Amino acid sequence: MTLLVHTYVRGRSGKDHFLEDPEHGLTLAGFESSRTKLWGSQPVRDLGARFFPELASGNLTVEPEDVPAFLAECALLGGHITELAAHSGYFEQYVADRLANIVAAAERALDVDGGVIVW
Repeated sequence: MTLLVHTYVRGRSGKDHFLEDPEHGLTLAGFESSRTKLWGSQPVRDLGARFFPELASGNLTVEPEDVPAFLAECALLGGHITELAAHSGYFEQYVADRLANIVAAAERALDVDGGVIVW
């Protein structure tokens, strides 16, 4: 299985609606194993991340009001690509590309007062 990242908006009824996302390759957030080997790993936790570690045990939903803090966490992880790649066993470019997809979804969410889901 593959982890995907999508942007959603919440309708007036409270129901979530997914936005039309870019082509499939730009929605990739990693392999299923990335949940624990990368995003939920101890090095990510040691950096002080609070959102990404949720992927170790389930899906990650970032509520609209939390998107700015999530983007700050993405920037924090972005400064440690080399270390995260070395720990996880993934190539640096793989980690950087997956993180870029997640950041792009979060930026789309910020633009429309929406949220992000990684699943």
